[in-house]
Amino acid sequence: MIAPAAKLVGRLALLTALAGMVVETRPLIADAKAAGVLLRLESPATAAHESRWSLRGFDTYALTETDITFDTPTGVARGRMYDPHVARAPGHEAGLVMVHGVHHLGMDEPRLVRFARSIASTGIVVLTPEVRELADYEVDEKSIATIGAAAVALRERLASEGPGAPGGAAAVAKVGVMGLSFAGGLALLAAGDPRYQSSIRYVVSIGAHDDLARVSRFFATGRIEEADGGTITMKPHDYGPLVLVYAHAGDFFPEADVSAARRALQKWLWEDRDEARALEANLSLESKAKLDLLFDGKIDAVAPELLRDVDARASEMKSVSPHGRLSAVHVPVFLLHGASDNVIPATETLWLAKDLPADTPRTVLVSRLIGHVEIEGTPPLGERWAAVRFMGEVLREATGHAAPP
Repeated sequence: MIAPAAKLVGRLALLTALAGMVVETRPLIADAKAAGVLLRLESPATAAHESRWSLRGFDTYALTETDITFDTPTGVARGRMYDPHVARAPGHEAGLVMVHGVHHLGMDEPRLVRFARSIASTGIVVLTPEVRELADYEVDEKSIATIGAAAVALRERLASEGPGAPGGAAAVAKVGVMGLSFAGGLALLAAGDPRYQSSIRYVVSIGAHDDLARVSRFFATGRIEEADGGTITMKPHDYGPLVLVYAHAGDFFPEADVSAARRALQKWLWEDRDEARALEANLSLESKAKLDLLFDGKIDAVAPELLRDVDARASEMKSVSPHGRLSAVHVPVFLLHGASDNVIPATETLWLAKDLPADTPRTVLVSRLIGHVEIEGTPPLGERWAAVRFMGEVLREATGHAAPP
């Protein structure tokens, strides 16, 4: 979830120049609003007190936040609506489904909440669905349906709540879907699903995967294939192997230890390290030794097991991978990735760009401003400007003001 690790004001110094330019053209207005999105993330506690004519608060609206439920093919799901106090003409409502990544707090994750508020305050209705599998650190095919159903639910809600909107959902513009981390790849699969194509207008994938098996092998080896045929080497974040083992604990521990091992791994992922270590007392010596290796980041020692698990689950991983499955995606796609991302390497976004159909509009940015879906870099001025322009293009698409090709 895009969350700054340091002050954005210094990093985005160029944005002040936009203040005198925003009245000239509609594209520059969108860029100024995009700059405001990023600046509000830098200091959310003061954002509500900013003038609508300051750059941080430029053209923003107060919000109403409402928890809702909506139907999915696998049951009822929770969600939260962020609704700006702005008049919307029937058929011109701007809506965005923003999907959290692999995190136990799901739609309540503080960085996601800040991002949703920042986007919604520009005048876009945002729905953040709770995706149960992702909240339990699993990348599962059922999540695709939840994401798609959230898009349908948002579109229908805009139709029912719009001021006198005739014709039901058919009178409402399609909505966008933004997926963070592994949700980015799942969002693309939802956009290509015939059940949801009539509701999804564009997709934004931030730090997304193209091939889950390829990323999982990276967790084990520190090497990943590039779209142009090369290979890069980098140290994976310890988080990746832990998520893989947690999701498939039965493949790594004897049956008697699976439940206790999962609880220990869960506590570690939740950053309750003392409790995770305490739970190891319930394990056999062999299982405890394996957990110690994982907790201590000694992935080389368990790499052979990780690779065997990837091979054994190849079909399952393919079902949640966009690779080779994007032929039906013809809506505009925005791909953003951190250049130094060591959870899902940026090579995956370049694979996604390559795998999209030739006629699918796409905007691709690999930036040193981004880590793994959070702002943390200090790149040169030009790269900071590129990040603002990327977000500006997303906002133009969201509000129906995309620049002509």
